[in-house]
Amino acid sequence: MCNSIRALAALAVTCAAIMVAALPSHANPRLVVDVNTLKVYEHEDIFQRWYPASLTKLMTAYTTFRAIKAGQLALESAVVMSKNAASEPPSKMFYKPGQTMTLDSALKMMLVKSANDVAVAIAETVGGSEQAFIDRMNAEARRIGMTSSHFVNPNGLPGQGQYTTARDLAVLAITLKREFPEYAPYFALEGITTGKKDYANYNMLIGRFDGADGMKTGFICASGFNQVSSATRGGRSVVSVVLGEDSLGARADESARLLQMALTSGSVGKPSLTQIAPYGESRDVTADVSKEICSKEAAKIRSEGRDEAGRQKLLSPYIHEINRPLKLVYAGLVPGSGEKTVKAGSDVAGQGDTAEIANVPIPVPRPNL
Repeated sequence: MCNSIRALAALAVTCAAIMVAALPSHANPRLVVDVNTLKVYEHEDIFQRWYPASLTKLMTAYTTFRAIKAGQLALESAVVMSKNAASEPPSKMFYKPGQTMTLDSALKMMLVKSANDVAVAIAETVGGSEQAFIDRMNAEARRIGMTSSHFVNPNGLPGQGQYTTARDLAVLAITLKREFPEYAPYFALEGITTGKKDYANYNMLIGRFDGADGMKTGFICASGFNQVSSATRGGRSVVSVVLGEDSLGARADESARLLQMALTSGSVGKPSLTQIAPYGESRDVTADVSKEICSKEAAKIRSEGRDEAGRQKLLSPYIHEINRPLKLVYAGLVPGSGEKTVKAGSDVAGQGDTAEIANVPIPVPRPNL
């Protein structure tokens, strides 16, 4: 009997050690906040500097919306793929220099497909040059109160000096929802079609979590798996930020947990986002989880998180299956601009969401719990 107990105890310790070893050594920043009251229901390391990855595209979208509001351009304005933009690594649309799309289509490609080339093309269209747009991004970030963020490109690809915090991303998400409610549908698309190819949204909560209505995912080795999510139920809207998870499934599960908790909890005694003072000893150093996230061991663990069809397993009881075709909207080149045919799988190189979730399930099967 004692031997059996000792054996079980040893097994428990071994399993716990394996689980701990699988996690990044850095704390994982996260928070969930009410959009209207700014009450924070849970927060952890929200002042820790982090690589935003493709969450950067939220700032690109905001800067673009501000330009539209100022009358500098419109959703029907032409966005031309430049040689500079076309040279960006995947995830991308693989359009050729000179090919043209509307700003409306470009925003959909950037926010759903997370197209790095299109993000740069938008930046050049809005700012006149990529660097001028980046300067505007940083100016807008300072204006809305993102106190510990700096951008060096419009798409979130790895770059020295590009950083943000969970707190700042929440400020950005809330500002987007408050200032530009008319553009909310861009963040809630289940997928897009170019007429030749369909793309599902990388946000695995859209259409699968009750009330989910945005916003964006991101991945590079240095950041791990990031996600900003929003959901609305019964007139209440909440935003969650999850940074540095070890898989796309984990970021979706944790985002669902935070959103569900906030939507079903009271706000009595909860602090306001504006009342939380900066904390954390290493908040002036940008965390880099490359070794933990992009090691062979981590890749093996992620591969074990897929089913026999190669689809990501989700563990959250709040994420359900889509038992219908995805709702796709058109986002493509203007007539006559032409579209390059891309071999399946050719956009899976480089650091971006596509590299990790080429097999996003459509629909996502509900896990057996």
